[in-house]
Amino acid sequence: MKPAHIAIAIAALIAMLVSVLALERSRSGLDITALEVGSTPVTRYQLLGATGPVVVVAHGFAGSRQIMQAYSLNLARTGYRVLAFDFEGHGSNPRPMSGDVSSIDGTTALLVAETRRVVAAARALPGNQPVSLLGHSMATDILVRTALAERADGQPVAAVVAISMFSEAVTATMPERLLVISGQLESRLRQAALDAVRLVEADAEEGDLVTFGSVAREALVAPWVEHVGVLFSPTAVRAAIGWLDDTYERESDTQVVSMGLWILLLLAGTVAIIYPLAALLPEREPAPDLSIRRFLFAVTLPAVAAPVLVAPLYSNFLPVLVADYLVMHLAVYGILQLWLSGQVREIVKPISWGAVALLAFWGIAVFGLALDRYAASFWPNSERIVLIALLALGTVPFMLADSMVTAAGRGALWRRIAARVALLSSLIAGALIDPENLAFVLIVLPVFVLFFFVHGLMGRWVGRRCGAAAAGLGLGLCLAWVLGVSFPLFAGG
Repeated sequence: MKPAHIAIAIAALIAMLVSVLALERSRSGLDITALEVGSTPVTRYQLLGATGPVVVVAHGFAGSRQIMQAYSLNLARTGYRVLAFDFEGHGSNPRPMSGDVSSIDGTTALLVAETRRVVAAARALPGNQPVSLLGHSMATDILVRTALAERADGQPVAAVVAISMFSEAVTATMPERLLVISGQLESRLRQAALDAVRLVEADAEEGDLVTFGSVAREALVAPWVEHVGVLFSPTAVRAAIGWLDDTYERESDTQVVSMGLWILLLLAGTVAIIYPLAALLPEREPAPDLSIRRFLFAVTLPAVAAPVLVAPLYSNFLPVLVADYLVMHLAVYGILQLWLSGQVREIVKPISWGAVALLAFWGIAVFGLALDRYAASFWPNSERIVLIALLALGTVPFMLADSMVTAAGRGALWRRIAARVALLSSLIAGALIDPENLAFVLIVLPVFVLFFFVHGLMGRWVGRRCGAAAAGLGLGLCLAWVLGVSFPLFAGG
């Protein structure tokens, strides 16, 4: 191993160790307990023996309890008792989402009912204090409607904190105490937040506290963050704690633990250490690069053909939104690309199975362990294991073909960019062909982008050393896992 490899390995290990210590410190002294409310998995966060007010915390679409931990942990450290849960179809919840996603009386009503069951469990905790609600994105509409339903039943919630909110259920009087937090880069949602405040006072601006009788509203902006970054913004967390403290006439003096940068440092170290580890593997002779003409042919034709061939034949046979379409689209795309590139013969050559194992193990188990504990659900329940295996029927041929045509680890940057743009364009085309059934394909695009940035980088280092086929196989398994744990389980009807 070269000195540069040793230096990178040491730096990566230090980054991982320091960040884990910092993140674990945010959990120290807390009683973190896994519970169930019916079939809904819940995590309770609280100081040992805490009897403070209870806050129910809910995540957004394709999220989980883990992604809300910056709020859950910091609230618990200030004496609140927090119940964070996974919505149906999300995270570890074994029950799929169901109902009509386009109807308020469909999926939304079912999620409101689930939330109210968790609220009932929160009310049953010792202390008999009013419950407050905090949620992000999709959850904000669910929580607003939950607050209205609880009020109608004579048991109003104390306050609502809505992060990245959009809800048509907000009125001039309900919810009574509503704080709306948006990221600075969320222009549309910032306007929605301001509209909710202006229902109470027409000339209100961001940062203004407006009141009318028992109604209190405020729209705050977390600087320099977008839809996901707002979940880790110390400014947003402090604002949420301050709003709840005012509600309960409390004063919290615990310093907010900033988790976002530590999570990024941990994941960066976990990715970076693959570089020196790959150098320990036996080096393989690379396959020759494709000519520019053949490369462009192999990239563009599958991008056009896959949505045209698959979208008209789409049928919903897997219990996850558009996962069935992705299996077929990626399989057709990958098989066509392998054939057109003339690289099929490269697959039958001896493959470095050690490289495949390293990439799959590190990209799933090690990276996944860090992600699942601190940022997002990554370990599948039993309902998702079969789904991951089926997704691999599409992701493995696709990633094999992608690695071959871009000469994984050795190809020019413009080729990698062209291949990624072709895939994303192809998926968008499928959604446009059948928007009624395939619109959710558009939501999966950021998952692909992040995958190519993170796992793609690991695959590039492995492919440079051990060949494109090994990188493609390993990345195909990783992509199946990422897609299988990311998207909600859904049973239509």
